[in-house]
Amino acid sequence: MNVIDGKDGSATHMAYITLRNMILTGALPAGKKLKIEDLRALLATGASPVREALSLLTSDMLVERIDQRGFRAAPASIANFDEILSLRCTLDDMALRQSITAATSDWEDRLVLSHHRMTRAAAQDPTRFEAAHKLFHMTLLDNASSPMLARFCSQLYDLNIRYRYLAADGPDYKKRDIPAEHESILNAVIRRDADAASAALLNHYRRTGEYLVGKLTNL
Repeated sequence: MNVIDGKDGSATHMAYITLRNMILTGALPAGKKLKIEDLRALLATGASPVREALSLLTSDMLVERIDQRGFRAAPASIANFDEILSLRCTLDDMALRQSITAATSDWEDRLVLSHHRMTRAAAQDPTRFEAAHKLFHMTLLDNASSPMLARFCSQLYDLNIRYRYLAADGPDYKKRDIPAEHESILNAVIRRDADAASAALLNHYRRTGEYLVGKLTNL
């Protein structure tokens, strides 16, 4: 993200981070019209930082322009989730297999550490867990040494967060053993079993979709 320097740049950055988190977690629901004046009051900032933040979020595909000056949070749909899931499965599988092929003890150490921090953060607070969770997933993939691939995987991870929060809102989601899913992925990677690691990772992604069916049928 590129923002201007100085006070206005800082205000834009803060507006961007806050609005991004609100969209990802559903505090600003999918499809909601985002009025500049309402967001100014919400964020206690000026119209310019809000407008610039919304433009940045448009580039992130988390916000859509609905006319020359209007914005809305990107809609959620089964078709959109299916496209994100398909791309994640393809690109993350590629990156994971490349990472395992090039596996080093240093990478394995970073992966084990990121898993430990994620596990510890899960018992602390959602914000810390979210950051640690993404770090674990990106560490799984970053040994592929392909910056462009890593960037696409990171963006797809972010686009998927909204759907994970939608799925988690369902009563059955709490029955899901997510720590066990993460541990299964980690153990397969440490064994350097690319097929098992890929199967565990893609199953982890697809299970979110199982909890989304009822949530998205009416969107």
